[in-house]
Amino acid sequence: MKEKLRVSLPIIVEGKYDKIKLESILDADIFTTGGFSLFKREDRLGMLRRISERGVIILTDSDGAGTLIRSHLSSAIPKDKIYQLYTPKIEGKEKRKKAPSAEGTLGVEGIDAEVLRALFAPFADGRTPRRDDPITKADLYSAGMSGSADSASRRRRFCSLASLPEDISANAMLSAVNVTLSRTEFFEMCKKLDE
Repeated sequence: MKEKLRVSLPIIVEGKYDKIKLESILDADIFTTGGFSLFKREDRLGMLRRISERGVIILTDSDGAGTLIRSHLSSAIPKDKIYQLYTPKIEGKEKRKKAPSAEGTLGVEGIDAEVLRALFAPFADGRTPRRDDPITKADLYSAGMSGSADSASRRRRFCSLASLPEDISANAMLSAVNVTLSRTEFFEMCKKLDE
């Protein structure tokens, strides 16, 4: 069995099964939103704000519900404190469920442990991804992923290459690539779009 990755930033996930999955591969403080109850529970949202004061990783399912919960959290926590991680959209059904989700994709609990380990690798042993030379909105513009008629299509293709949800906004994509890719990797991937 592989040693657990030690992640010093707190992690927010949707539910208890997501937490159980991450606890099997990470040594970290993991908190749940309680799913949609987050929208009704100001006390829970307040607690999540407090644990986010020095930074937080948000990892929700890459479906509509996960996107809605992520958006709610992102509006309640200062943006400079959030590291957004995204699971790839993989068709399938979690073992414990009788039927697949409405969108037919795996949630955090169903994602392979090695994929999750790779997502959290930049945060292992107390590290946080360097943001001293971040990818900017100007970089997205120069790469044709914003400000043009074809930018949404180009973003979708890029997200597919980068194992990000294809329907995320330009701002969400920018946040995700600044966590998962270096500037060099970003521009190399942009070149692949033109091949």
